[in-house]
Amino acid sequence: MNQNIKTNTVIRAALIVLCMILLFAPATAFAGETLNYRLKWLFNTSVAGDIIADTGGFFKKAGLDVSVNEGGTGKNAIKELELGYANFGVASADQVIRALEKGADVVVLAQLFQVNPMQWIYRSDQPEIKALSDLKGRHIGVTFGGNDETIMNTLLAKAGLTPKDVRISSVRFNFTPFLKKKVDVWPVYRNTQGVVLENRLAAEGEQVKFFNPADYGVSFVANSVVTSGTMMKKHPDTVKAFMTALLSAWEFAVDPANEAQVLAHIKKKDKGTRDDIRPKQLEATRPLIKPDNRTKIGIIDTRAWQQTESIMVKGKQIVAPVDVTSRLVGPIN
Repeated sequence: MNQNIKTNTVIRAALIVLCMILLFAPATAFAGETLNYRLKWLFNTSVAGDIIADTGGFFKKAGLDVSVNEGGTGKNAIKELELGYANFGVASADQVIRALEKGADVVVLAQLFQVNPMQWIYRSDQPEIKALSDLKGRHIGVTFGGNDETIMNTLLAKAGLTPKDVRISSVRFNFTPFLKKKVDVWPVYRNTQGVVLENRLAAEGEQVKFFNPADYGVSFVANSVVTSGTMMKKHPDTVKAFMTALLSAWEFAVDPANEAQVLAHIKKKDKGTRDDIRPKQLEATRPLIKPDNRTKIGIIDTRAWQQTESIMVKGKQIVAPVDVTSRLVGPIN
Protein backbone atom coordinates (compact mmCIF):
# COMPACT_ATOMS: atom_id res chain seq x y z
CA MET A 1 0.00 0.00 0.00
CA ASN A 2 2.80 2.39 0.95
CA GLN A 3 4.58 1.48 -2.29
CA ASN A 4 1.43 2.34 -4.30
CA ILE A 5 1.11 5.69 -2.54
CA LYS A 6 4.77 6.42 -3.30
CA THR A 7 4.33 5.47 -6.95
CA ASN A 8 1.19 7.62 -7.30
CA THR A 9 2.98 10.55 -5.69
CA VAL A 10 5.89 10.26 -8.12
CA ILE A 11 3.50 10.05 -11.09
CA ARG A 12 1.54 13.10 -9.91
CA ALA A 13 4.75 15.07 -9.44
CA ALA A 14 5.95 14.09 -12.90
CA LEU A 15 2.62 15.14 -14.43
CA ILE A 16 2.77 18.50 -12.67
CA VAL A 17 6.29 19.12 -13.98
CA LEU A 18 5.22 18.11 -17.51
CA CYS A 19 2.21 20.43 -17.41
CA MET A 20 4.40 23.30 -16.22
CA ILE A 21 6.83 22.70 -19.08
CA LEU A 22 4.02 22.63 -21.65
CA LEU A 23 2.40 25.70 -20.18
CA PHE A 24 5.44 27.96 -20.03
CA ALA A 25 7.69 26.68 -22.79
CA PRO A 26 7.51 29.08 -25.78
CA ALA A 27 6.43 27.28 -28.93
CA THR A 28 8.35 28.16 -32.07
CA ALA A 29 5.90 26.96 -34.71
CA PHE A 30 2.25 26.30 -35.42
CA ALA A 31 2.65 22.69 -36.53
CA GLY A 32 -0.60 21.50 -38.05
CA GLU A 33 -2.48 24.65 -37.05
CA THR A 34 -4.09 27.25 -39.31
CA LEU A 35 -2.76 30.79 -39.10
CA ASN A 36 -5.36 33.52 -39.64
CA TYR A 37 -4.35 36.59 -41.65
CA ARG A 38 -6.91 39.43 -41.66
CA LEU A 39 -6.65 41.96 -44.49
CA LYS A 40 -7.85 45.57 -44.26
CA TRP A 41 -9.51 45.74 -47.66
CA LEU A 42 -11.67 43.48 -49.80
CA PHE A 43 -10.06 41.13 -52.30
CA ASN A 44 -8.95 43.23 -55.26
CA THR A 45 -5.79 44.24 -57.08
CA SER A 46 -4.58 46.36 -54.15
CA VAL A 47 -3.95 43.15 -52.17
CA ALA A 48 -2.36 41.26 -55.07
CA GLY A 49 0.60 40.04 -53.04
CA ASP A 50 -1.60 38.76 -50.23
CA ILE A 51 -3.71 36.81 -52.73
CA ILE A 52 -0.63 35.37 -54.45
CA ALA A 53 0.89 34.31 -51.12
CA ASP A 54 -2.21 32.17 -50.60
CA THR A 55 -3.39 30.91 -53.99
CA GLY A 56 0.10 31.02 -55.53
CA GLY A 57 1.40 28.56 -52.95
CA PHE A 58 3.98 30.78 -51.22
CA PHE A 59 2.63 30.05 -47.75
CA LYS A 60 2.31 26.35 -48.53
CA LYS A 61 5.92 26.14 -49.74
CA ALA A 62 6.98 27.69 -46.43
CA GLY A 63 5.21 24.87 -44.60
CA LEU A 64 2.42 27.16 -43.37
CA ASP A 65 -1.33 26.68 -43.42
CA VAL A 66 -2.70 30.22 -43.70
CA SER A 67 -6.29 31.39 -44.02
CA VAL A 68 -6.25 34.78 -45.78
CA ASN A 69 -9.43 36.62 -44.85
CA GLU A 70 -10.60 39.76 -46.62
CA GLY A 71 -11.29 42.93 -44.69
CA GLY A 72 -13.78 45.69 -45.26
CA THR A 73 -16.28 47.59 -43.15
CA GLY A 74 -16.50 46.28 -39.61
CA LYS A 75 -13.25 44.29 -39.84
CA ASN A 76 -10.34 45.37 -37.63
CA ALA A 77 -7.17 43.30 -37.70
CA ILE A 78 -5.73 44.73 -34.49
CA LYS A 79 -8.86 43.94 -32.49
CA GLU A 80 -8.79 40.41 -33.89
CA LEU A 81 -5.15 40.06 -32.83
CA GLU A 82 -6.10 41.09 -29.30
CA LEU A 83 -9.04 38.69 -29.19
CA GLY A 84 -6.98 35.82 -30.58
CA TYR A 85 -9.04 35.54 -33.77
CA ALA A 86 -6.09 36.46 -36.00
CA ASN A 87 -2.34 35.82 -35.87
CA PHE A 88 -1.39 38.43 -38.46
CA GLY A 89 -3.20 41.34 -40.01
CA VAL A 90 -3.04 44.46 -42.15
CA ALA A 91 -3.68 47.84 -40.57
CA SER A 92 -3.09 51.47 -41.51
CA ALA A 93 -0.68 53.54 -39.45
CA ASP A 94 -3.45 55.55 -37.80
CA GLN A 95 -5.09 52.32 -36.63
CA VAL A 96 -1.78 51.16 -35.15
CA ILE A 97 -1.16 54.49 -33.41
CA ARG A 98 -4.69 54.70 -31.98
CA ALA A 99 -4.39 51.12 -30.73
CA LEU A 100 -1.05 51.86 -29.05
CA GLU A 101 -2.61 54.82 -27.26
CA LYS A 102 -5.15 52.38 -25.80
CA GLY A 103 -2.39 50.01 -24.69
CA ALA A 104 -2.63 47.41 -27.45
CA ASP A 105 0.23 44.91 -27.80
CA VAL A 106 0.80 45.41 -31.54
CA VAL A 107 4.01 45.49 -33.57
CA VAL A 108 4.63 46.38 -37.22
CA LEU A 109 6.41 43.75 -39.30
CA ALA A 110 6.42 45.44 -42.71
CA GLN A 111 5.12 48.53 -44.51
CA LEU A 112 3.42 47.34 -47.69
CA PHE A 113 2.68 50.73 -49.28
CA GLN A 114 5.71 52.98 -49.61
CA VAL A 115 3.41 55.62 -51.12
CA ASN A 116 -0.05 56.15 -49.65
CA PRO A 117 -2.68 55.31 -52.29
CA MET A 118 -4.97 57.99 -50.81
CA GLN A 119 -4.76 60.83 -53.33
CA TRP A 120 -7.08 63.32 -55.05
CA ILE A 121 -8.28 63.26 -58.66
CA TYR A 122 -9.20 66.30 -60.75
CA ARG A 123 -9.86 67.05 -64.41
CA SER A 124 -6.98 68.11 -66.64
CA ASP A 125 -8.92 71.08 -68.00
CA GLN A 126 -8.70 72.68 -64.55
CA PRO A 127 -5.63 74.67 -63.46
CA GLU A 128 -2.89 72.23 -62.55
CA ILE A 129 -1.95 71.85 -58.89
CA LYS A 130 1.78 72.55 -58.99
CA ALA A 131 2.11 73.96 -55.47
CA LEU A 132 0.05 73.72 -52.29
CA SER A 133 -0.99 77.33 -52.78
CA ASP A 134 -2.85 76.16 -55.89
CA LEU A 135 -5.41 74.55 -53.60
CA LYS A 136 -6.77 78.02 -52.78
CA GLY A 137 -10.28 78.50 -54.11
CA ARG A 138 -10.74 74.82 -55.03
CA HIS A 139 -13.85 72.81 -54.18
CA ILE A 140 -12.39 69.78 -52.40
CA GLY A 141 -14.05 66.57 -51.25
CA VAL A 142 -13.04 64.91 -47.97
CA THR A 143 -14.41 62.12 -45.84
CA PHE A 144 -15.20 63.80 -42.54
CA GLY A 145 -13.43 61.83 -39.82
CA GLY A 146 -11.32 59.96 -42.38
CA ASN A 147 -7.61 59.97 -43.08
CA ASP A 148 -8.11 62.13 -46.15
CA GLU A 149 -9.57 64.92 -43.99
CA THR A 150 -6.53 64.77 -41.69
CA ILE A 151 -4.14 64.77 -44.66
CA MET A 152 -5.93 67.67 -46.37
CA ASN A 153 -5.94 69.75 -43.18
CA THR A 154 -2.20 69.14 -42.88
CA LEU A 155 -1.64 70.21 -46.50
CA LEU A 156 -3.69 73.38 -46.04
CA ALA A 157 -1.81 74.28 -42.85
CA LYS A 158 1.52 73.70 -44.59
CA ALA A 159 0.40 76.05 -47.37
CA GLY A 160 -0.67 78.69 -44.86
CA LEU A 161 -4.29 78.26 -45.94
CA THR A 162 -7.38 77.94 -43.75
CA PRO A 163 -10.61 76.03 -44.44
CA LYS A 164 -12.07 79.40 -45.46
CA ASP A 165 -9.62 79.59 -48.37
CA VAL A 166 -11.16 76.49 -49.95
CA ARG A 167 -14.60 74.95 -50.20
CA ILE A 168 -14.89 71.60 -48.45
CA SER A 169 -17.67 69.08 -49.14
CA SER A 170 -18.40 65.76 -47.47
CA VAL A 171 -17.68 62.66 -49.55
CA ARG A 172 -20.12 59.75 -49.62
CA PHE A 173 -19.90 56.31 -51.18
CA ASN A 174 -20.61 57.39 -54.76
CA PHE A 175 -18.79 59.57 -57.29
CA THR A 176 -21.83 61.52 -58.50
CA PRO A 177 -20.76 64.97 -57.21
CA PHE A 178 -17.40 64.61 -58.97
CA LEU A 179 -18.86 63.18 -62.18
CA LYS A 180 -21.40 66.02 -62.33
CA LYS A 181 -18.62 68.55 -61.67
CA LYS A 182 -20.15 69.72 -58.42
CA VAL A 183 -16.86 68.97 -56.62
CA ASP A 184 -13.55 69.72 -58.37
CA VAL A 185 -11.00 67.68 -56.41
CA TRP A 186 -12.09 64.24 -55.22
CA PRO A 187 -10.36 61.78 -52.82
CA VAL A 188 -9.66 58.31 -54.20
CA TYR A 189 -7.43 55.33 -53.67
CA ARG A 190 -5.12 55.91 -56.62
CA ASN A 191 -4.78 52.26 -57.60
CA THR A 192 -8.45 51.25 -57.37
CA GLN A 193 -11.11 53.99 -57.45
CA GLY A 194 -8.69 56.32 -59.22
CA VAL A 195 -8.30 53.86 -62.08
CA VAL A 196 -12.06 53.35 -62.37
CA LEU A 197 -12.75 57.10 -62.54
CA GLU A 198 -9.87 57.75 -64.91
CA ASN A 199 -11.14 55.03 -67.24
CA ARG A 200 -14.74 56.25 -67.07
CA LEU A 201 -13.87 59.87 -67.85
CA ALA A 202 -11.50 58.81 -70.65
CA ALA A 203 -14.43 57.06 -72.32
CA GLU A 204 -16.21 60.43 -72.27
CA GLY A 205 -13.23 62.25 -73.74
CA GLU A 206 -11.97 63.75 -70.46
CA GLN A 207 -8.47 63.46 -69.01
CA VAL A 208 -7.49 63.59 -65.34
CA LYS A 209 -4.56 64.33 -63.06
CA PHE A 210 -3.78 63.13 -59.54
CA PHE A 211 -2.72 65.21 -56.57
CA ASN A 212 -0.36 63.18 -54.36
CA PRO A 213 0.30 64.59 -50.84
CA ALA A 214 3.67 62.78 -50.70
CA ASP A 215 4.90 65.04 -53.52
CA TYR A 216 4.45 67.96 -51.13
CA GLY A 217 6.18 66.47 -48.12
CA VAL A 218 3.19 64.90 -46.38
CA SER A 219 3.76 61.16 -45.89
CA PHE A 220 0.89 59.56 -44.00
CA VAL A 221 1.62 55.82 -43.80
CA ALA A 222 -0.99 53.45 -45.21
CA ASN A 223 -1.25 49.67 -44.88
CA SER A 224 1.29 47.61 -42.97
CA VAL A 225 1.54 44.03 -41.72
CA VAL A 226 1.07 43.66 -37.97
CA THR A 227 1.08 41.00 -35.28
CA SER A 228 1.07 40.95 -31.51
CA GLY A 229 4.15 41.32 -29.34
CA THR A 230 3.27 37.98 -27.78
CA MET A 231 3.27 36.27 -31.17
CA MET A 232 6.69 37.77 -31.87
CA LYS A 233 8.13 36.48 -28.58
CA LYS A 234 6.57 33.02 -28.51
CA HIS A 235 6.67 32.09 -32.19
CA PRO A 236 9.61 33.92 -33.84
CA ASP A 237 10.23 31.15 -36.36
CA THR A 238 6.62 31.20 -37.50
CA VAL A 239 6.66 34.98 -37.83
CA LYS A 240 9.86 34.83 -39.88
CA ALA A 241 8.51 32.11 -42.17
CA PHE A 242 5.22 33.97 -42.65
CA MET A 243 6.90 37.28 -43.52
CA THR A 244 9.46 35.69 -45.84
CA ALA A 245 6.68 33.98 -47.79
CA LEU A 246 4.44 37.06 -47.84
CA LEU A 247 7.08 39.51 -49.03
CA SER A 248 8.32 37.03 -51.65
CA ALA A 249 4.75 36.82 -52.93
CA TRP A 250 4.55 40.60 -53.15
CA GLU A 251 7.84 40.68 -55.10
CA PHE A 252 6.30 38.17 -57.51
CA ALA A 253 3.03 40.14 -57.71
CA VAL A 254 4.59 43.47 -58.72
CA ASP A 255 6.99 41.99 -61.28
CA PRO A 256 5.58 42.88 -64.74
CA ALA A 257 6.93 39.58 -66.08
CA ASN A 258 4.36 37.74 -63.93
CA GLU A 259 1.36 39.92 -64.84
CA ALA A 260 -0.71 37.25 -66.60
CA GLN A 261 -0.39 34.81 -63.69
CA VAL A 262 -1.06 37.49 -61.09
CA LEU A 263 -4.19 38.75 -62.85
CA ALA A 264 -5.48 35.19 -63.14
CA HIS A 265 -5.14 34.69 -59.39
CA ILE A 266 -6.78 38.05 -58.60
CA LYS A 267 -9.71 37.25 -60.88
CA LYS A 268 -10.50 34.17 -58.80
CA LYS A 269 -11.00 36.37 -55.74
CA ASP A 270 -12.23 39.68 -57.17
CA LYS A 271 -15.61 39.18 -58.81
CA GLY A 272 -16.68 42.83 -58.83
CA THR A 273 -14.07 44.37 -61.14
CA ARG A 274 -14.08 44.28 -64.92
CA ASP A 275 -11.32 42.31 -66.65
CA ASP A 276 -10.10 45.38 -68.54
CA ILE A 277 -9.73 47.39 -65.32
CA ARG A 278 -7.58 44.97 -63.31
CA PRO A 279 -4.42 45.32 -65.47
CA LYS A 280 -4.60 49.10 -65.07
CA GLN A 281 -5.08 48.75 -61.33
CA LEU A 282 -2.08 46.42 -61.10
CA GLU A 283 0.01 48.91 -63.09
CA ALA A 284 -1.02 51.69 -60.68
CA THR A 285 -0.29 49.50 -57.64
CA ARG A 286 3.30 48.62 -58.55
CA PRO A 287 4.90 52.04 -57.91
CA LEU A 288 3.02 52.39 -54.62
CA ILE A 289 4.51 49.15 -53.31
CA LYS A 290 7.90 49.33 -55.03
CA PRO A 291 8.65 52.89 -56.21
CA ASP A 292 11.93 51.80 -57.84
CA ASN A 293 14.06 48.71 -58.32
CA ARG A 294 16.23 49.57 -55.33
CA THR A 295 13.31 49.61 -52.91
CA LYS A 296 13.00 46.51 -50.77
CA ILE A 297 9.35 45.53 -50.46
CA GLY A 298 8.09 45.87 -46.91
CA ILE A 299 10.76 48.34 -45.79
CA ILE A 300 9.57 50.56 -42.94
CA ASP A 301 9.94 54.31 -43.43
CA THR A 302 10.53 55.48 -39.85
CA ARG A 303 10.37 59.17 -40.77
CA ALA A 304 6.97 58.69 -42.37
CA TRP A 305 5.72 56.91 -39.24
CA GLN A 306 7.03 59.73 -37.06
CA GLN A 307 5.34 62.28 -39.30
CA THR A 308 2.07 60.33 -39.21
CA GLU A 309 2.18 60.28 -35.40
CA SER A 310 2.97 64.00 -35.32
CA ILE A 311 0.08 64.78 -37.67
CA MET A 312 -2.30 62.80 -35.47
CA VAL A 313 -1.14 64.63 -32.34
CA LYS A 314 -1.55 68.03 -34.00
CA GLY A 315 -4.94 66.98 -35.35
CA LYS A 316 -5.96 65.85 -31.84
CA GLN A 317 -6.63 62.32 -33.05
CA ILE A 318 -4.51 61.14 -30.14
CA VAL A 319 -3.83 62.98 -26.88
CA ALA A 320 -0.06 62.49 -26.75
CA PRO A 321 2.76 60.75 -28.67
CA VAL A 322 2.90 56.96 -28.33
CA ASP A 323 6.52 56.41 -29.48
CA VAL A 324 5.35 54.38 -32.46
CA THR A 325 8.92 53.80 -33.67
CA SER A 326 9.48 51.48 -30.70
CA ARG A 327 6.87 49.14 -32.20
CA LEU A 328 8.43 48.98 -35.68
CA VAL A 329 10.22 45.64 -35.73
CA GLY A 330 10.38 44.94 -39.46
CA PRO A 331 13.10 45.97 -41.93
CA ILE A 332 13.84 49.64 -41.19
CA ASN A 333 14.73 52.26 -43.78
